[in-house]
Amino acid sequence: MTTPGNFVVTQRERMRAYWPALLLPLVAVGTLGLFSGPVPILLVMVTAIMAFLAPRESAKLAPFAFLAYGGYGLFLFHALSIWESQPVTYGLVGEATDVHAGYVLPQAIAFLAAGIWLLARTGAPGGGAVRRAVAQLRGTGGQPKTVPPLLLLPVLFLWEELFSEQLWFASDNLSRGVALMLGLVLAVTAVALAAWLPGPAAALAVAGLLVFGLYGAVAGALHLLLAHQQLGGYGLWEWTYGAVPTNVRMGALLATIQGLMLLGAGCALAPRLLTWSGDVEMARRAQALTQRVSRLTQTRSDATEVAVAELRRIERDLHDGAQARLVAVGMSLRAAEELMGANPEAARALVAEARETSSRALDDLRELVRGIYPPVLADRGLADAVRALALDAPLTVETDFTVQGEPPMPVAAAVYFGIAEALTNAVRHSGADTVQISTGYADGLFRATVTDDGAGGADASRGTGLAGVERRLATFDGILAVSSPGGGPTIVAIEVPCTLSGHDRARPAHA
Repeated sequence: MTTPGNFVVTQRERMRAYWPALLLPLVAVGTLGLFSGPVPILLVMVTAIMAFLAPRESAKLAPFAFLAYGGYGLFLFHALSIWESQPVTYGLVGEATDVHAGYVLPQAIAFLAAGIWLLARTGAPGGGAVRRAVAQLRGTGGQPKTVPPLLLLPVLFLWEELFSEQLWFASDNLSRGVALMLGLVLAVTAVALAAWLPGPAAALAVAGLLVFGLYGAVAGALHLLLAHQQLGGYGLWEWTYGAVPTNVRMGALLATIQGLMLLGAGCALAPRLLTWSGDVEMARRAQALTQRVSRLTQTRSDATEVAVAELRRIERDLHDGAQARLVAVGMSLRAAEELMGANPEAARALVAEARETSSRALDDLRELVRGIYPPVLADRGLADAVRALALDAPLTVETDFTVQGEPPMPVAAAVYFGIAEALTNAVRHSGADTVQISTGYADGLFRATVTDDGAGGADASRGTGLAGVERRLATFDGILAVSSPGGGPTIVAIEVPCTLSGHDRARPAHA
């Protein structure tokens, strides 16, 4: 039973694990100065309750709250160029006016940066792309040290901020609508390029850094020179350059510093474009190799489990079958030995019983051997071994073997037991009248298909037979797939990569 003390400890651990949830109510508090009415207060209450009752979900919402608040800060900063005054509070800025606009922009940029960082930190949607971009910049996490295509998005932001006055705050509503649609199209295009054409996206990102950085550095330096010679004012552009508000006294200096930083980043990333394709290809191979190692590790573990289970089965079958019968033979022979002089007839009957028991023990041993490795498989090949299964089945089984050659014996054994399991399931559970077994070989893959006309509805996850076959096939990088809709048919497909040997005969079509 959960006590109040345990609940407090558990809740404290949850809040420590999902601490970004506590930031969600703080962002909601920031809306109190932006909007009037009961909505902001209600928003604060709801986010506080969510942070306490659903910290994991709140932690994933926190990045988007920061991004929204930062985006509104950008809008407010640009809106002040038209309205000059807004009776709102944004962050640490009181009543927002054109005089305080220079303090709004840095805060908006800080909120946007915090939102992007939280995306990667909390595992929220989109966080994987951010982490991958950072790994590409740093050359960590199995990623090459290259130019992340996602860098095109901040470059697009630089372009938008440079021309924000002409784009977003035109003199008429039609122009503003066109500008908004243009911005959305550019954003979607940037994301699409980063996803489907990463090479061109990376090249555009570096080119943007070089162009905007050179523009800012040169224009800012010229303006500082003119201002020093008292040939101009302190404003550099009408309103903003990237993350720098240029309507403040230090705007030209800040713009120059930002331009130099962008130019330096572009120069540092430009050489990576020369090896971008090779680095990306190397990263793909490294990722494929990592996945391959993981799969081999898993299949090795599965193979070990299959081998242990097989040994336990053999031990159990020997103990319960042949061993018990051989013990019974020994007891019968001992009793016959004692009765040989006094009651020859009884002794003779015990000997006959011992002979029958020894015959059953021999049958058990033969059945056990067939379960380990069918002799017909080694003597006559996979096709004849499957035909032997078909002849013993109590329903009509049609086989189609047109493959020339034999797969390696371990692969053949895995395929054989897979077909045997599928055939057994069809006999016991499907209510089928006919089963078709066919094989094929193409592109280095050996395929076997077992199809029955039963009622369908089979589920490989509910039993252990097909699951064991699947683990056994995985040792050879093989797969097993089951399609069994209600009403049938049930199709069990086996596919194993291998090389055939003994291309000396084509098998007949039916048995």
